[in-house]
Amino acid sequence: MDALQGLTPAAMVERFPELSLAEARRVTAAILRLGTSALDAPLPQLRRGSMAALRERGHVPALTLRSARRSGFDGFEKYLFEGADGALIESVRIPLEQPRRFSLCVSSQVGCALACAFCATGRMGLRRNLEAWEIVDQVIQARARLPAGTRIHGVVFQGMGEPMANLDRVLAAIAAFSEPSGLAIDARAITVCTSGLPSGIRRLAEEAPRVRLGLSIASALPKVRRSLMPIEGAHPLAEVIAAAIEHAQKTRLAPMLAVTLLRGVNDSAEDAAALAALVLDFTARAGVRPRLTLIPYNSIGGEGEGDAEPFERCDAAAEGAFREVLVAAGVFAHRRYSGGGEVGAACGQLAALG
Repeated sequence: MDALQGLTPAAMVERFPELSLAEARRVTAAILRLGTSALDAPLPQLRRGSMAALRERGHVPALTLRSARRSGFDGFEKYLFEGADGALIESVRIPLEQPRRFSLCVSSQVGCALACAFCATGRMGLRRNLEAWEIVDQVIQARARLPAGTRIHGVVFQGMGEPMANLDRVLAAIAAFSEPSGLAIDARAITVCTSGLPSGIRRLAEEAPRVRLGLSIASALPKVRRSLMPIEGAHPLAEVIAAAIEHAQKTRLAPMLAVTLLRGVNDSAEDAAALAALVLDFTARAGVRPRLTLIPYNSIGGEGEGDAEPFERCDAAAEGAFREVLVAAGVFAHRRYSGGGEVGAACGQLAALG
C-alpha cells in the first residue's frame, strides 16, 4: 500500500488513476488537516470510486512521537519518533529570527554510514533509509505542535543520516514539502546538507534547482579532513567542490560551507589559510561566493560509559585568530548559533537517545 503523505498530487494520480488531479489535491490538504483519519470518513468533492481506490490501495501511516523536549533557554525543541519497526528518529524545531517562524531539521536515515568523528549519529552506523513519508511526517507532526499564529518556514536536511545517500526519497519528500496544496514550503527555504557525495550534488541541481546546498568540510587540508571525515578517502574534497561549483553555476544559489571548529585539530592558521583559499577559488570559478559558517563543537560524550569526550570546543582566542587569517584574505565567516544543547538537540548531537 502507498503512504499518501509521501506523494505529491501528481504522483498520487499516477498511483491511483481513478483520481483526478483536483481530487488528489483535496486529499493532500485533508491529510494535513485530519492526519491518519483522513480516509476514515467521506471527503467532500471526492467521487465514490476515488475514495474506494484510496481506501483499498493507500493509507496514511504515522510515526509515533515518543518524546518532545524543549530547551528552556532558547526554544529549540527536539522530537524523538519511533517507526513501525522500532527504529528511532530525531528531528529538531528551530526558532528563526523572523517572528512566528520556525525551521525543522529533519532526518533522512536511521543512523549514518559516514562516521564523521565529531557527530554522534556517525557512531550508530547505518541502520536503514527513511521512507519519503517518514521524512514528511516529521514536518507534519512538528507543524501540528506549533504555537498559534506560527508556521514552519523552512526545512533543513541536517538531522540523522546522509541525505545524498537516500536521494530518491529525499527528493520525493522535497516535492511533497513544496506542494502548494500541502505544506507549501518555498523550495528556496529548503537546504540539503551533505558530507560530500558528488553524484548526489549534481542530481540535486538537476532535479531540485531551487533547493539550497549545504556542505560539511571540517578542514580544507585533505589529511586533516580525512582524519575527521572518512568520506574524504572515497571522495576527495577537490572532487566534492567541483560538484558544488557545478551546482552553483546551474542554480545560481550560494552554497553553505560548514566547518565545525575543534580545539587543536582544525583551528590552526594553516587550516584557516587553506579554507580562505578554497572560498576564494570557489568564488572565482563559480561566480558565486559561498556562505562560510563556523560551527562550535557540541559535546557528544565518549563512545563508552566513562570515556573522555573526543574533542574540545575551540576557545574564543583561537577562533578569533582563525578569523583574523580569514579576514586578512578577504573572507568572512558567519558563526552559527547551535542551540538546544541542554536537550541534546545541537549540531552533531542527534543519536536517538531521547
